[in-house]
Amino acid sequence: MVTVQRWSGREARLLRDALRMSLRDFAAYLGVSDRTVSNWEAGGASYQPRAESQAVLDTALGRASDDAKARFAAALGANAPASFTVGRIAIDSHKFLPVFIGHDRARRLREHMTPNACMDWLESSSARVDHPEAQECVLHVFACGVAAFHLVQPHEPVSLSELAAWRYRSYASDLPWARDKLRDLLDEGHGHVPNPEYVLSLYWLTDGPWAGDAYDTALRLLSTPSVLVDRGAPGGPVPLDGSVEESLLATGFDHPDIVSFGVRGVSTAYAGWSGVAYASHSRERSLTIDELVTCELAVQALWCFTRQIQQMIEDGQDPSMPEQHGWRFLRAAYSRLTTARAQETAQHVLMREAIMKTSGLAERLRAAQDALRESVG
Repeated sequence: MVTVQRWSGREARLLRDALRMSLRDFAAYLGVSDRTVSNWEAGGASYQPRAESQAVLDTALGRASDDAKARFAAALGANAPASFTVGRIAIDSHKFLPVFIGHDRARRLREHMTPNACMDWLESSSARVDHPEAQECVLHVFACGVAAFHLVQPHEPVSLSELAAWRYRSYASDLPWARDKLRDLLDEGHGHVPNPEYVLSLYWLTDGPWAGDAYDTALRLLSTPSVLVDRGAPGGPVPLDGSVEESLLATGFDHPDIVSFGVRGVSTAYAGWSGVAYASHSRERSLTIDELVTCELAVQALWCFTRQIQQMIEDGQDPSMPEQHGWRFLRAAYSRLTTARAQETAQHVLMREAIMKTSGLAERLRAAQDALRESVG
């Protein structure tokens, strides 16, 4: 028997199709207005009817004939192999948008912020800022000259493909938003504020309908979402046909750039060039979201810092940084991020190693260190 944990306009439309009813007949069948059904379907997967309407749709599905239920299940994908099931997906999306703003700007911003104690070796301060869609947004400003926005956005997508498409579409608006927010905070014109170049995503999975190998595959797909999206579509990134996701969940998916850092019975976790995905199975033994976020903030800040040094070299300049953030600073950062600490858990070491490997930061730190040392030699 197929059930729907949370109805959206998409499922409502699929049920109407399964019942082979016109919009008007379907509205009468449910006891609601034509306009109500039209609004549901126009909203698609992103629109969720109110609680009473959810109950009405549950009742309608329960009253449907066996043939109609079978058609509805097939449309949802419930007739796929046992590894694929229909149900609730709940994910907290964490985005990191770093940008090098320079030491002077960083110092000015940090004067009005709260110092961070969690990364005393990588001096920084933070403050909450407003974002039009994020549940929470914190700006971290590092003494080395990097500003990094951390956005938290909970989601309950109908599918991983829908989440992947949202990710790419939202990047297109998040990047100019970050630039404009920095412009306002620094009170500078557009031409003077550096543009953030990229967004890194971390997904914390809190609920998922998959079982067995499909659960593992779902986390792999979260860390490499490009395989679920047509990024070249005329109107912008769109999800691929649902059969692609179903097929991957059923048969498995792997990628040479994905690194596992989960522990059996404790967590399922993957890091990739595009992002990190984590699911906790044992709260007492698994990593916390704060540990993941702290690691990513350090990695992204230093990746952005070394990118600035690389940019100086490519522009034909001799790279230079203030002495406190010169080659010795990078040597210390390299040691911090590549050497295990006595107080670290095995999971924390695995996380750090996986993120360092997939980000390529270790090599960038060494190259930037050499470049700065040569410029002062």
